Amino acid sequence: MADKSFLHWPFFEQRHRELAEHLEKWATDNLNEIDHSNVDESCIELVAKLGNDGWLKHSAIDPEDPLSKLDVRSLCLIRETLARFDGLADFAFAMQGLGAGAISLFGTDEQKLTWLSRTRSGQALSAFALSEPRSGSDVANMDLAAVADGSTYILNGEKTWISNGGIADVYCVFARTGEAPGAKGISAFIVPADTPGLVIAERLETVAPHPLARLSFEDCRVPASALIGQPGAGFRVSMSVLDVFRSTVAAAALGFARRALDEAVSRASKRELFGAPLSELQMVQGHIADMALDVDASALLIYRAAWLKDSGAARVSREAAMAKLFSTDQAQIVIDKAVQIHGGDGVRKGHIMERLYRDIRALRIYEGASDVQKVIIARQTLGAASG
Repeated sequence: MADKSFLHWPFFEQRHRELAEHLEKWATDNLNEIDHSNVDESCIELVAKLGNDGWLKHSAIDPEDPLSKLDVRSLCLIRETLARFDGLADFAFAMQGLGAGAISLFGTDEQKLTWLSRTRSGQALSAFALSEPRSGSDVANMDLAAVADGSTYILNGEKTWISNGGIADVYCVFARTGEAPGAKGISAFIVPADTPGLVIAERLETVAPHPLARLSFEDCRVPASALIGQPGAGFRVSMSVLDVFRSTVAAAALGFARRALDEAVSRASKRELFGAPLSELQMVQGHIADMALDVDASALLIYRAAWLKDSGAARVSREAAMAKLFSTDQAQIVIDKAVQIHGGDGVRKGHIMERLYRDIRALRIYEGASDVQKVIIARQTLGAASG
């Protein structure tokens, strides 16, 4: 049983504790037999189930409620819990939020009504198309071009490492529209998957199976009404979305780490070595102590960032970067220690520890690699000191 004492920290309200309790029961009843051999089919089924049972209503604003807003603490709690049960379930939920994030934050009323009602119900899968072959974390250096042509835009170029690529119904695509050099000349567009000229150029496989693809845009024409926000504001749109969802990546890492700690404690308590439980060995106790420390420190950073955003902070770039950097890096260490405690079983294909070991690695790369988070933290810290 994972530790729940953190839910009584002052970051949370009673509604968050109730959310965590209800989700725990739902996950226990629904996430024990997910098929990882066909990730496309499983993700589609998971999105439908998450939508049908009401969990995806947290992933985007309610388009019919003008006061609706994203609650980052709820997003983090949901991702932490889902990741603790199954990484693919977390992925399915997370991509619905990230893919629709730009519409939630900057979409017109019509865009919100058209798409958010479908993504929140699980009737449409969404994707966030930002990375390119030549520019991953360097968003301002993208090449995909969107050229205005009357009342339309024509997109040409590529995107890669796009989660839900190949199964998404709608893509939030960032392209260079040229209002100014660099970051100030990028715009965001809604591109339905069936738009002529949008081609799934390549499906990509990784150590932790997820639906991923390289997308090609070949004279892909979209109406001007597909623009999200103002022309040239795409960089701001993308950074605002990441400002919300970056903390949730850290929460997923925390979920993986909590599961690893739980499994390690169980293993150490039941497994005997030299006539006594592993848990009586001081070396193992030291590992458990380090793991527990990393889990709690990660949670503090994550829910600080989430609480700040929910409390009205305009930007939490520094806090979110700290949460993602520390939590993903330390989760890797926690899981590695848990694998060591499990011995040969820890690397046996299909074992929970082997799966966690593969699941965690990508989190240190996507939505801003660990090294990029250090740049963000350093710049924010130096800027505060000089100004």
